[in-house]
Amino acid sequence: LAGAQADVNPDEVASVIWKYFTELGNNAKETVDGLQQSEITKQLDTLLQSNLRSASLYAEDLQRRLVPFATELQARLVQDSQRLKEQIQRELKELQAKMAPYADEVHQQIGTNIRELQAKISPYAEELRSRVDRGAGELRRALEPYATELRGRLQDNAESIQASLSPYADRLQQQIDGGVESLKEHLAPLADDLKTQVEQSVAELRRGLSPYAGQVQEGLNRQLDSLTAQMDKVAEELRARLAASSEELRAQLIPLAEELRQAAGGDAKSLQQRLEPLAQQLDQRVGQTLEAFRQQAAPFGEAFGQQLVQRLEEMKGKLDSGTAGLEDHLELLEKEVREKVAAFLNTAQPPVE
Repeated sequence: LAGAQADVNPDEVASVIWKYFTELGNNAKETVDGLQQSEITKQLDTLLQSNLRSASLYAEDLQRRLVPFATELQARLVQDSQRLKEQIQRELKELQAKMAPYADEVHQQIGTNIRELQAKISPYAEELRSRVDRGAGELRRALEPYATELRGRLQDNAESIQASLSPYADRLQQQIDGGVESLKEHLAPLADDLKTQVEQSVAELRRGLSPYAGQVQEGLNRQLDSLTAQMDKVAEELRARLAASSEELRAQLIPLAEELRQAAGGDAKSLQQRLEPLAQQLDQRVGQTLEAFRQQAAPFGEAFGQQLVQRLEEMKGKLDSGTAGLEDHLELLEKEVREKVAAFLNTAQPPVE
């Protein structure tokens, strides 16, 4: 059971359902009924077949039960979407009316929260920039000996160079892979730390605004839940951007090793002539690639903080106007989907044999 459950990521399943729901929202109603059973079933089957490596009875039973659960949940989303949209709009108007007499206090509370969040996020943004700089520098120093070694090999005879070039390229690729993985390991925990700070900030805002909500506390809680969902998404986007930048760095460095392998497979007589430009350019190309990565990834922390402040400003605007946007109910719907999928997978039990 544990092995099969570990193979199925609730977020991946939820993403399939949610992506399909949002795509259907752009289609005419008559196309929805025809697509719903076939397409979502096909997408979930593909996901499960690629993840459920176990051939156990539990895995088979899970696959049989998950698809009907997902299609039922998908159908409910269509109904719940409009209902939730109307409910949020009604709650927000009531909340705005209730809190209007305390507008100055509410603005001050949110302003204080913004300043405190900025103060908390700033050290993490600096730490992220520092880690990016340090990681790029460490990888640059780790690859420098390879450029020196390659230039030194040009003094050998062509046959000796050709024989040693493929193993050299393999070592270079291993160093690149190892360096990028190390970089990712150093950057990833910061996204978790930032997410924790965000959750604490929203909890503090919840406590600060609660005295003004009175009998519409539920409406305030829903707005703050929506804010939490927005901020969590920003934190996940930061994690994804860091990972994507690291993989992009790998993709730009790996061709250096491949070019060396191709050079080794050519004519031995012209090998030194083909190899000399590579040897002269290797260090420069590594440096340029790492500098581009540093310039791209280092500001992510500051951008993260700006996005969080923007979300808080948007919430203040909604409390002033009593008007909700489309994203409010969609974020809460998505949160509900992920919770329901996780609960389904957590409570699924292996069949009794």
